[in-house]
Amino acid sequence: MTSVLPFTATGMAPGSGDIWPAPGSGWHHRTMAGDRSDATPRAPLADLGDAQLVVGVARSDDRALAELYRRHGRFVYGLARRLLGDDTEAEDVTQEVFVHLWEHPERFDPGRGSLRTYLLTRTHSRAVDAVRSRAARVRREERDARSTPIATSDVEREVWYLAVAERTSKAVAALPSAERAAIELAYFGGHTYREVADLLSEPEGTVKSRIRKGLQRLRTVLDKVEDHDDRGS
Repeated sequence: MTSVLPFTATGMAPGSGDIWPAPGSGWHHRTMAGDRSDATPRAPLADLGDAQLVVGVARSDDRALAELYRRHGRFVYGLARRLLGDDTEAEDVTQEVFVHLWEHPERFDPGRGSLRTYLLTRTHSRAVDAVRSRAARVRREERDARSTPIATSDVEREVWYLAVAERTSKAVAALPSAERAAIELAYFGGHTYREVADLLSEPEGTVKSRIRKGLQRLRTVLDKVEDHDDRGS
């Protein structure tokens, strides 16, 4: 993927080291049309909160985005790598997530959760899209290469699996954002409770409670769908 960020990292990627290089140590900046970064007070970036840095991003301050990248880039990459199992695809998703933050900083609402939760939720969404796209491509290739007709039972089985996956996806998407983020990291991302707590910067007990409540909501929603299907059959 061609970089469209206001900076590029050289010599390291999120998966190859602890944290990507900070500005001034391997980062190359480029001027962007309408860049107003000089209008942002040059306070020590490490002293600013994430919400303040997002305000800087909204002012086209590439230093603010670079600091957010330094803080959260390895977590975004780590989740993408775990879901995708491919370094290059994980790097692409990581870049997409921060490009989106650069282009649409107003979509982050600090009143609804931390920036890390916001970034990881978007990472999961983009990674799932990539997995689905890859799976669809493989299915097309297999279908084109298959010379014999597909057995009716195989078709029915595949349709059933797709229907269940679609219902589950919709049910998860309807959960409150905090519960959805915790469940996605734990069950789709394969993280332990402690790892999820670290990723979301939340107490482990809070994470467990959110996952438990979210699973209860999912069970209720899916049970209703199953009951509806049984009555309609």
